[in-house]
Amino acid sequence: MTVRQQETEARRAAAQDAGTNTGVDTRTPDERIPGKLIGAIIATGALAFIGILTETVMTVLFPALMREFHVDTATVQWITTIYLLTVAATMPMSSFLKRHFRLKAIFVTAVALALVGSVIMIVAHAFPLLIIARIIQGVGSGVATPLMMNIILEQSPRSKIGRLMGVGSLVITVAPAIGPTVGGAVTTVLPWRAIFVIAVPFILLALLLGMLCIEQKSPTEAAYLDPFQVVTIVVALVGMVLGLNQAGVAVSAAVAGRSATRAAVVAAVSVVVGLAALAAFCWLTKRAFSPLLRLGILRDPVVLLHLVAYLVMPIVSIGFGYVITNVAQLGLGTNAFLAGSLVLPGALIGAVCAPLGGWLYDRFGAVKPILVPFGIATLGPVLLFAFALRLTPAMLAGFYFIYGFCFALGNSNVMTSALSSIPRQFAPDGNAIFNTALQFGGAAGTALFSTILAVAQAGHGAEGSAAFMHATAVGGQWVFATMTVICLIGWASLAAAFRIRAARRAA
Repeated sequence: MTVRQQETEARRAAAQDAGTNTGVDTRTPDERIPGKLIGAIIATGALAFIGILTETVMTVLFPALMREFHVDTATVQWITTIYLLTVAATMPMSSFLKRHFRLKAIFVTAVALALVGSVIMIVAHAFPLLIIARIIQGVGSGVATPLMMNIILEQSPRSKIGRLMGVGSLVITVAPAIGPTVGGAVTTVLPWRAIFVIAVPFILLALLLGMLCIEQKSPTEAAYLDPFQVVTIVVALVGMVLGLNQAGVAVSAAVAGRSATRAAVVAAVSVVVGLAALAAFCWLTKRAFSPLLRLGILRDPVVLLHLVAYLVMPIVSIGFGYVITNVAQLGLGTNAFLAGSLVLPGALIGAVCAPLGGWLYDRFGAVKPILVPFGIATLGPVLLFAFALRLTPAMLAGFYFIYGFCFALGNSNVMTSALSSIPRQFAPDGNAIFNTALQFGGAAGTALFSTILAVAQAGHGAEGSAAFMHATAVGGQWVFATMTVICLIGWASLAAAFRIRAARRAA
């Protein structure tokens, strides 16, 4: 793409974001979406959906796993922690994979990893084998999710990119939300391994569809993979995610009267090493001829502020799945199936609203379809905070519905809006950065909110007692207050980004 063409694309994006009528239609004419592109998105989306779904399903399976493999709570949590660490370490390499390998080769690799991981989960009878399976599945999910987004960004008609990114976004937002419901429903009538037995046919169908529909639209490049960059970014992400997780374990142990020294030391060392490795990675990419991630796009404050919002909002959206199910069971006394079902209405409406949000973006630009829904979404945690000590299951589901409905409308457009500010050839780098931030935010949310609940519950009797249930409700109130602050930070970051973009247009 020439400089003149890049400038033309930038003017089109700016005019579309402005949502103004200048007398000239600067938007690309309405174009048809190729059938093979739809099939490719469904195939990669299904694979990503299964990977993300199993991430949240596992939290419901913890009691069954603890009984079967004779492990304690601290040990069984590694089923989820190791998965998050692996996904976080894999996603930054998606830009290199996109440039160096053909799309079908990347897709087949992701499918193979998902199948192998699922088979091991089905037949494993030792806890270490489950850990190995989750590592394999984490690599597959870390490859599949950015691949779906890269296909959308590269091959979508410009007039339809918003709604197709909305379709991609619903995979990311709906799968974590319905995970507890699926896990609760399946384990009520079947053994926990049935979840992975059911996943295998869907993975094979995704493989068949992907082989028929995925097309290579751009040539591969002779990109170089610097091992030092790989090591530093992996150490950085693993260190920070592990630090957050172990910090939560340390606080929970301390308030429960157990020894927290080991977890606290691991947390401190992990965070320090992670931050040092991140600084080293930034230094290496600045000097490299072929950087793993081209971080120069973050010099633009518009892109950086979008990234802040995309990092903090998943703390709330993914954390909700954990908070609602635990507050419902431990604070309201519901069973596991009902607790998982409470997130279902909000998740289902998200499946409808994510593509709708993309259509609004294509029609009106970025500002109103993002700021208005996010502003209303904040009302959800505000109401939950206000009624935390008088909640019923219906209120819990209803207030979450408000959040899920509006969050799905706006969140599908955040990355689309950010990437409209950079040249299209840098889209794979932006995709990798934003998806990594999403995964890190989700891990941070679970660690943060579980710690807050544990602190509130400490010293208030046995589970099921009136004192423990009241303490859980109080902990929920603290969590909802924290969620409200996080939502306001995300909204303010986006508002600042749009003000900067508007000032540029005015200049």
